[in-house]
Amino acid sequence: MRTRRLCAATASTVLLGALALAGPDTAGASTAASAAAAPVSVTVNARAGLAAMPDTGLGVNDAIWDKELGTTAVSDLLKGAGVRMVRYPGGSYGDIYHWKDHTAPGGYVAPGTDFDTFMASVRRMGAQPMIIANYGTGTPEEAADWVRYANVTKKYGATYWTVGNENYGNGHYGADWEADEHADKSPTAYANGVVAFADAMKAVDPGIKVGAVLTAPGNWPDGIVAGGDPATWNQTVLSVAGSKIDFVDVHWYPGGSTAAEALAKPEQITDMVHATREQITRYAPAGAGRIGISLTEMNVGVGQNTQPGALFLADAYSGLLESGVFTVQWWNVHNGIGTVSTVAGQTDYGDFGLLSSGTCLADGTTCEPPLNTPFAPYHGLAMMNAFARPGDQFVRAGTDEPLVTAHAARRGDGDLAVLLVNKDPDNARTVTIDYTGYTPAAAAPTVYSYVNGGTAVTTGQTGTARSRTLPPYSLTTLVLHPASQVTGAPGAPGRPAASGVTDRAATLSWTASAAGAHPVAKYEVHRQNGATDEQLGESAGTSFTVANLNPGTRYTVNVLARDTAGNVSWASPPLTFTTGSPATSTCTVRFGANGDWGSGYVAAVDITNTGPAAIDGWTLTFDWPTGWQRMNGGWNASWEQNGRTVKATSLDSNGKLAAGGGSVSVGFVAGYTGPDLLPPVFTLNGTTCHTA
Repeated sequence: MRTRRLCAATASTVLLGALALAGPDTAGASTAASAAAAPVSVTVNARAGLAAMPDTGLGVNDAIWDKELGTTAVSDLLKGAGVRMVRYPGGSYGDIYHWKDHTAPGGYVAPGTDFDTFMASVRRMGAQPMIIANYGTGTPEEAADWVRYANVTKKYGATYWTVGNENYGNGHYGADWEADEHADKSPTAYANGVVAFADAMKAVDPGIKVGAVLTAPGNWPDGIVAGGDPATWNQTVLSVAGSKIDFVDVHWYPGGSTAAEALAKPEQITDMVHATREQITRYAPAGAGRIGISLTEMNVGVGQNTQPGALFLADAYSGLLESGVFTVQWWNVHNGIGTVSTVAGQTDYGDFGLLSSGTCLADGTTCEPPLNTPFAPYHGLAMMNAFARPGDQFVRAGTDEPLVTAHAARRGDGDLAVLLVNKDPDNARTVTIDYTGYTPAAAAPTVYSYVNGGTAVTTGQTGTARSRTLPPYSLTTLVLHPASQVTGAPGAPGRPAASGVTDRAATLSWTASAAGAHPVAKYEVHRQNGATDEQLGESAGTSFTVANLNPGTRYTVNVLARDTAGNVSWASPPLTFTTGSPATSTCTVRFGANGDWGSGYVAAVDITNTGPAAIDGWTLTFDWPTGWQRMNGGWNASWEQNGRTVKATSLDSNGKLAAGGGSVSVGFVAGYTGPDLLPPVFTLNGTTCHTA
């Protein structure tokens, strides 16, 4: 959790609406900079379906030390920005808060912030709560009593409860910020505590959902095994408590020393969520597919309440939600003034809140705007509310320019929304937009825009669906109508499942589509390649075996139904699977990651020649799964990395490998600055090896 600042509020409340009517899409600011010469190519692919927008998607944190927590002014502002889930009682305070007497020993509790006041505010918003049960200084009985009070006595219907906050920060790994009075602070002890909490809480209300705290892949202490522990925090918690939980709870503060670096961090989201899902699948007991993923704290590394915050929020919320995270929650509603700086011509107060606390520096030289004035990330959240509504299906969108990102969502009424993020602080960017699987109407789209220094999201109806000039440092959403309404199309097929996955093939199966005006004629299987797709095959039934796949490759596929009249359904929810290595080969490689310190590890690679012929001189190659992994020098071979490809060449002393079992051990130091995914396949002298 980010720290709270305690300063006196000195200004009055200002209420600003989430959306304000205005004129052209450039909102005036783009005239200060010329568009880049080469247009940015944007591709939107309605056939490449992603997750659906959940009702709980847009979330925030609120805290018992915030005197504004229960006010109508704040609940109205949050409702206006589309907030549908609110977390309570506030980060690390969750592990010191006792709900019965509304106390947090060692912390400050503001008046008017008790649980009933919080729930009244949540209900005014039309939102749901996410409640932190006190693991650090509480008991399962205390948590069960809270569930009883909330859902039996008061009938609030509070569904989502997490056990603790950042409990890996209890000193077990060397960093101590989270309260934990248990003598045993290991992940095993926490996991057993989750089991006890879940059993006690669900005995009161079996309908609640209980979450356990994990660490986001690529973020400390992911990968670290502390002395005496059998495994990492995530592996231990999932192995012990996986059968008792309904979701996992992760936090993500990706940092960045500059605004540009911070704004590039959402590139890691797909791999981070994929790695989290892989850990759940690998370590939790059978049926782990029911376990959801929540991201309950997030903020940007630079420009917390200026335009980088707004751009990061919209880009990251979109990426996380389209990857299947069921709620994303910004830290925080109010937080207080921090280090004051100037970012892109605007004063940044170093405040992690969505709304101004109206506080001042200790020396009085700088004060924030009046209390509850929205900062830029608030408007980023309002833009998300204009972009994606509950039930919309996210679809693939991409660009050929890293400084411009795109997201898209298909609506049940046939409309399509496209969110465009221009991360260039100095230049307007002209974009051209191509659509696959969707034909927009010729009429001008509805355009929502938020520009650097803006005080609201503006809206108008201008331009075309095919091109747009994006102001510098801006958010733009286009809402498009279809050229023609298709009626009677078949329903979307169910999410496919994969079985019999090998290095070269996989069998996919799915539930049938509901027929529309005409019978379903066939199903088409499409693979996503970024924002483009390729059809892998088709079937008259509800299964298909895909062949000619590449070993060690991640595939994301959708299924579409086509009826006898040629009408095509929406894409099914996506399936992602990874092919393995050959079951048999003339070589075997064993890869071990040893002594992980949170940003790197020592890699041990054992190579065995299992073929019938001796090898005299060898070259081992592999590709890193992500762009933020590196080989930082090795031994027993000549090592080099080019792009993502790592190559190790034998030395004169170890180049001979005897037939039928000759082996050699080599190694290197690995480093990573994002989610760390181990290399899935290796080739020896061009032959794909079995990975043991």
